[in-house]
Amino acid sequence: MMKKAIVMVFGTLVVVACGQTSPPSSPSLIPPVGSSTSGDAGNTVSTPYGSPLRSQGQRRAGFGFNGTVSGFPKGIVFLTGGGSYDRESNFVDAAGGFRCVDAVLQGPLSMSINPNDPGPCLTDQGIRWDTAALLDSTPFKCTASAREETAVTSDNTVVLQADFYRAGDGDDESFTAKMIVSDGDISSNFPGANIWVQGVGCGTAQTVNFNH
Repeated sequence: MMKKAIVMVFGTLVVVACGQTSPPSSPSLIPPVGSSTSGDAGNTVSTPYGSPLRSQGQRRAGFGFNGTVSGFPKGIVFLTGGGSYDRESNFVDAAGGFRCVDAVLQGPLSMSINPNDPGPCLTDQGIRWDTAALLDSTPFKCTASAREETAVTSDNTVVLQADFYRAGDGDDESFTAKMIVSDGDISSNFPGANIWVQGVGCGTAQTVNFNH
């Protein structure tokens, strides 16, 4: 009977000892409810451009080009660059280089919006452009006297509102103007024209590539 009592007491002590746990070394080791350290964190999925998950179903078009535009009385502009866009989400990410081969004396590129860099885009000025917005469409002319036409953003044509920078501008653009880039003719009056800059004119790009 004595042995049985000793065994029962010993067993009780073992159970009590095993049931005790040491306190955490620091309260910070215990994540609060809803913390990002919960098990769901392992299910995080990253997407390109930091876009939300719903953008995974978007159909983006990529494009690249280089060419020269002219047609208005004063000005010739060389452009190169490219990027991607999605019409459904209104997403666009495009940029490139630009240079005024000849001074532009009419239209948006003749009127700087940068108080620290006034005046038109003169010969050999210009360094880069980037995108301010993706546009659904725009009216345009290849020359000042030409009939006005309309370009519409599609799978093979992109209409952009672009910012243009000169050397030393930093992040403050000198000009903002509309652009068109296409892998086909944009004008029924000027066969072969597939790029355009507002106030400068149209051109036939040496290289235009669109992919989906």
